[in-house]
Amino acid sequence: MSSIGVRELSIPDVKILTPAVFGDERGSFSETFNSKTLSSIGLDLTFVQMNQSFSRKKGTVRGLHFQRPPSDQAKLVMVTHGSIWDVGVDLRVGSPFYGKYAGEVISAEAGNQIFIPTGFAHGFCTLEPDTRVIYLVTSHYSAPDDDGLRWDDPSLGLEWPCEPDEATVSDKDRSAQSWTSFQSPFVFVDA
Repeated sequence: MSSIGVRELSIPDVKILTPAVFGDERGSFSETFNSKTLSSIGLDLTFVQMNQSFSRKKGTVRGLHFQRPPSDQAKLVMVTHGSIWDVGVDLRVGSPFYGKYAGEVISAEAGNQIFIPTGFAHGFCTLEPDTRVIYLVTSHYSAPDDDGLRWDDPSLGLEWPCEPDEATVSDKDRSAQSWTSFQSPFVFVDA
C-alpha cells in the first residue's frame, strides 16, 4: 500500500501528491520523496537536480518556465515554509488541454506536492511572505534550452492570486514571449 495520496487536477497529467504524515508528541515525520513509491503510482522518473527558491514578499511570481527538448524537465514541487499557488500550462501540441492550465495551492502546512510533467510551463505565486519552495527536476539546467512564457498573458487566462501591478516579477519573466508568438517544441503522446 502506497504511503502517498494522489489526486489528478483538471489536466490529469498534473497531479497533487500528499505524503502520509506520522505524528507524536515530538511533532511529525513525512517521507517527501521515495522513488519506489512514485514508481508504484506511475511516476517512474529519475530526478537529477534539486532546486530551492526563497521569496521574501507575498505576491512574488516565478514563471512561466520550461526547458526545451532535449533538456525538458518534469518537476516535483513542494513548499517547506509558507504557501504558493502553483500552475502548469500544457504546451503539448495535439493535447486536448493544449494552452489550458491546472493550478493548486501548495503549502508547508498541508504537506502537499504538485507534479508537473514534461511539456508544461511551470510557475507559481507566493501567498505568504518568506516562502521557501523546493523542487526536483528530471533534467539538469541547460541555459540554451531555458525558455518561458509571459506569466500574465491574457490569452492564457490564468487566474493569479495577485494583481499584475502588485506582483514582484523578474525582468526576465516580465519580458517573456507571448502565447500567441510561441512555437511549441512539445508533442502530445497519448499513452
